[in-house]
Amino acid sequence: MTNTISCIEKADVILVTGSNTTENHPVLSSYIKRAVTQRGTKLIVIDPRRIKLADFAEYWLRQNLGSDVAWINGMMNVIISEDLYDKEFVANRTEGFEDLKKTVEKYTPEYTQKITGIPVDQLSEAARLYAKAKVSSICYCMGITQHIGGTDNVKSLANLAMLCGHMGKDGSGVNPLRGQNNVQGACDLGGLPNVYTGYQPVADLAVAKRMEEAWGVSGLSTKPGLTVTKMIPKAYEGELKSLYIMGENPMVSDPDLNHAEKSFANLDFLVVQDIFLTETAKLADVVLPSKCFAEKEGTFSNTERRVQRVRKAVEPPGDAKDDWKIMCDISTRMGYAMSYENSSQIMDEIASVTPSYAGINYERIDYEGIHWPCPNTEHPGTPVLHREQFTRGNGLFHAIEYIEPAEQVDNDYPMYLTTGRVLYHYHTGTMTMKSAGLNERSPACFIEISQEDAEKYALNDGAQATVASRRGDIQARVKISDKAVAGTIFIPFHFVEAAANKLTNAALDPISGIAEVKVCAVKLSSAA
Repeated sequence: MTNTISCIEKADVILVTGSNTTENHPVLSSYIKRAVTQRGTKLIVIDPRRIKLADFAEYWLRQNLGSDVAWINGMMNVIISEDLYDKEFVANRTEGFEDLKKTVEKYTPEYTQKITGIPVDQLSEAARLYAKAKVSSICYCMGITQHIGGTDNVKSLANLAMLCGHMGKDGSGVNPLRGQNNVQGACDLGGLPNVYTGYQPVADLAVAKRMEEAWGVSGLSTKPGLTVTKMIPKAYEGELKSLYIMGENPMVSDPDLNHAEKSFANLDFLVVQDIFLTETAKLADVVLPSKCFAEKEGTFSNTERRVQRVRKAVEPPGDAKDDWKIMCDISTRMGYAMSYENSSQIMDEIASVTPSYAGINYERIDYEGIHWPCPNTEHPGTPVLHREQFTRGNGLFHAIEYIEPAEQVDNDYPMYLTTGRVLYHYHTGTMTMKSAGLNERSPACFIEISQEDAEKYALNDGAQATVASRRGDIQARVKISDKAVAGTIFIPFHFVEAAANKLTNAALDPISGIAEVKVCAVKLSSAA
């Protein structure tokens, strides 16, 4: 997030897109609802489903799946043509405006409606509301990123924020809501194939040399590695022979699960390190039991870039170990000795090799976390990014054209499917499905469908139905809901017994490598 969670309440307008915030981020959603109900903040929700947050919105715009670049360009067309953009901000703090202006010229509200399905007047009014506000905040999540054009979607939202000068101020910004508790920290500390800690490029020879000196090694590769979604096809092809998985359950969460299962079966050696015996761990040659968050010391970096202490509360079961101790043992046995006295010592090493974390240590975050970047121990941290300038100096507008989703509906597969989460379960249910209370509230998978489509396919509420895509099929009960809109069904992906990802498309964003799990073509029928 460019801004903090508390900043959300300072916004005059909040635009939420690609995020079912009340179910995926219930705590953060309370800030949004409080801003609306107590401060008079205006809320714009842009989502293919009528999610709960739409009840609080000034405008709910229902876009066709995968059409996000088009509606964002359409909003910018209105803002530029009506002279509502922040000329001073654009002139002094950005570049590439003329290219952007030229690209969005054709995305008139009328043209945009043909692509997105958003009515002309709704798009125009929402654009004016966002642009005219003193401070506006954008919040988005995986409904924006999990597309073949996910990177384009994110860049387009940044274009919109810069165009209106809604960056670098309290209550403004572009704020991705992270999908899991330490996703931000994992990315910050090199859990991506093309960067070291602090997003220092692997391909940069100077960075590699600094890391070699810090770790006492030589010959570090400057070739970026593979993303998860590229590893699985490599395993299927026989090029990737072994895989080490930590705290992830791809046998439920990966797209096109039938293909993924064949890919895992083709590995020579699979190691899984986790807190429970997940569906993926059941396939492993070796399972390494690790401690959960409440059984160990460490840090999490949350969605607002705040680095926070995590403290041991209970004893771990059996022989479960700290994740870092397991990795150190393996590294030592493979020939590179790794040894730390405690997690605090690891934090000190992180600070020494990571410019954005350089001023963070356990003593400083003993009672309250610090937002990176924090370049030295005298620095208070940076709750709001880009106040004076962007990381590259001037912000760069990207002129982006809309591209269609990888898969379209047709006569054989006439409906669209989108996937997501429900309030009571988390990701693949590794932890939440071990809670009787949560299982009682959400016991099984369902197919959310509109009343119109239920009548069209002669399906009653609660009846079993079959959903099939070009990759597989599942059965689940029908749930007729006013959240759904005609032509699109929604299925939560938590449930292994009816795994939605048996249906989803593994087509990838060419830049991020993220799969397009938010849109694919399916057909629906009554179960036998």
